[in-house]
This record gives sequence, structure tokens and C-alpha cells, in this order.
Amino acid sequence: MFMGEYDHSTDAKGRLFVPSKFRDELGKKFVVTKGLDGCLFAYGEDEWHRVEEGIKNLPLTSKNGRQFIRFFFAGAAELEADGQGRILIPAKLREYAGITKEVVSVGVGTKVEIWSKERYESMETSFEEMDDVMEELSGMGIRL
Repeated sequence: MFMGEYDHSTDAKGRLFVPSKFRDELGKKFVVTKGLDGCLFAYGEDEWHRVEEGIKNLPLTSKNGRQFIRFFFAGAAELEADGQGRILIPAKLREYAGITKEVVSVGVGTKVEIWSKERYESMETSFEEMDDVMEELSGMGIRL
């Protein structure tokens, strides 16, 4: 399970260091694709196949289903960290996520989210807002 938050920077060539805790769990090769809320999602091979199966079952007769399939798979890239633990995220994915220099990698259970630091900090939820979120989720059966 992925958890934790790590700050880092891209280098002059646009390469990004993947924290060793995340690299160990992602595996030798992993998939990075467009995520929600303006970040990127990184999946280990097994989790990617699980997610892929679910998305492949979306009905092609649904316009939203077709749009999401395109959104999710069109930008997906299989990546492998180099000997120093860096990956080169394709330019289109960096552009989508607004990644230029400062980056935050966040473990969120079954995947890693990769954020531009600026975007991540602007969307962080305040403690007061989180109380409202938890109140809604408790109605869905989520208990901490």
C-alpha cells in the first residue's frame, strides 16, 4: 500500500526522482497516466491490470464511457526508473499535470499521485473542510 508525501524537483532534462519506497512497490516497470484533479496516477503492473480490466468493461455505447477510456489510456506510458531512481515522464503528461520543476508524490493506497507542487498546495483541504467531507463519507459507511 502506498502512503506518504515526498517533495522533489525535476532535473534539467525533465527527469523525476521516484522515492525508493514507491519504486519498491511500483516494481521495475509501471504505468503513469492522466489522473483526476490535474495530477498523474502511477500504477504498479498488477494494479494497472486490475484498473484496466474495469475500464475496458465500460460500455462503448456510453459517450462518457468512451471519453473516459480515451482520457485514461491515450496518455498512459509504461516507464522504468533508471539506475538512480529517475523516470522521464512524457512531455504531454508533464504538461497536463502542470509539472515544471517542483513536484509532490503522494501515496494514496493502491497508486501514487504525482502533482506539481503549486497545484497540490492549492487544492489541499483545510481541516474544517475535511470535517464536512468525513461527515458525508460516514453516511456512506466509511469509519475511521
